[in-house]
Formats: sequence, structure tokens, C-alpha cells
Amino acid sequence: MTRTVTFKDHFSKQAADYAKFRPRYPQGLFDYLGSIAPTRQLAWDCGTGNGQAAIGLASVFDRVIATDASEKQIANAQPHERVEYRIAPAENSGLDSGVADLIMVAQALHWFKLDRFYAEVCLVLKPNGILAASAYNLLQIAPAIDEVVNHYYHEVVGPYWPPERKLVEQFAILPFPFHEIDPPRFEMAAHWNLDDLIGYLRTWSSTQRFIATKGGDPLEQITDQLRSVWGTPEQTRKVSWPLTLRIGLNAQGHSSRKNA
Repeated sequence: MTRTVTFKDHFSKQAADYAKFRPRYPQGLFDYLGSIAPTRQLAWDCGTGNGQAAIGLASVFDRVIATDASEKQIANAQPHERVEYRIAPAENSGLDSGVADLIMVAQALHWFKLDRFYAEVCLVLKPNGILAASAYNLLQIAPAIDEVVNHYYHEVVGPYWPPERKLVEQFAILPFPFHEIDPPRFEMAAHWNLDDLIGYLRTWSSTQRFIATKGGDPLEQITDQLRSVWGTPEQTRKVSWPLTLRIGLNAQGHSSRKNA
């Protein structure tokens, strides 16, 4: 029987492009998470999308369960022998109680019903298990390019962002009812040409909502500007996204579901 999951789906339509163009997390992030987890037996990657964080976790943890409410995202996720992908909402994972050493939420916490998700976290984590939630906002390349991208973000597709997007901008002050640990600083980085940048901007939920609403392609409004400030389109440039990382310690465990 196919499991039906109801959720706000802003990414299934562009799931293949999402897998291709979304930036990769640094290996140092996963090494750090492994170093603070009580053991490295099981990590749950919640809201896995195309599995980028799940694959990184699999380099450190013995087993990774990666869930997403989007069937198409899971279908486009990268396979790995230590990663098990499942279709499930964040607030009802189906995982047994006290099984996870670490739960990671990479660029997805703002989509969740936080009270219900945090209750699920407390249920699934082991005592002294770790919740790691990360977010990134606008990329950084060079001032002239950044100015065009920022204009696109705020002015061209700004009205088409889902309201939850504001929570990414406010990520550092979101409710987080755990004992917080100050982590090191991390950033994501890529080396892209102009087509890569445009492909990434096309994955934005606001871009897709603009297209669905108005029928035109909003990227046409900035493509010429980007070409003029980029230089040769095939030229690769370093692109970086500073990460905001919040680390919470589960000081108390729950045991209301059977352990696997």
C-alpha cells in the first residue's frame, strides 16, 4: 500500500534539478557531528531532500535513516549502502524510541510544525543524543554578482517566497528547546560557471511559484545582468554559503514506542 503524506510541497516538481544544483555540505561538518554524538550507530536525516546530508552522515555513522515527505525527492536521492530512504513526515517518522544518536535537519527545519517535530525528536533520540539543525541563506560570489542575486531574491521573486522562508532569515533565533552547544563555523562551497548558478536559482521555490503564477520565467529579468558581471559564462567562480548551525543536546529520553 502506498503511504499518503500531506505536506506543503515546494520541491517535488524540480526534484531532479534540486539534486543536481544544490550545494554540498563540508565533510568537516559530519566529522564534527560524529565526534559529539553518544555513539555512531544510527543517524536520522530528517527532511533529507535529495540525500546530500544523508550521504555525508553515512561517512561517519554505521547506519542512516533518511526521511522526506516528498516521494519525488526520495526517488532522486543518491543511493548509499548505509542509507535507508523512507517517505515520512518529520512529525511522524515511524522510528522507534531511543534509537538515534543524532538527528540532522539540513535546510528544512523551517518547513516543520516545530512543536510536533520537537516532540518526535525527544522520542527518537537516545538520552544525550544530538539534534543538529543547519540553514543557509544567500550565496556569496563577488560583490557585483551578489548584488544581482540579492535583487532577484528580494525584488523579482521576493513576493513568491512561501512564508516559511522568513524563518531561514531568522534561523538563529528560532525556538530550540534543547541545551545548546556552540559549534565551530562551517560553510558550503562550490565552483560554478554561470549555467550552474542559473540552474541553482531555478530550484528556488519562489522561482517555481513565480512561473506557476505568472507563466513567465523570472530568471529572464536578470540573465543579461548576470552575464555582464560574470564574464565568460564558462568561467568558474567560487560560491560560498555560510552555515548557521544549531546543536541541541537531548538531556531526557522517552520510551513510548518499541525499540527496534
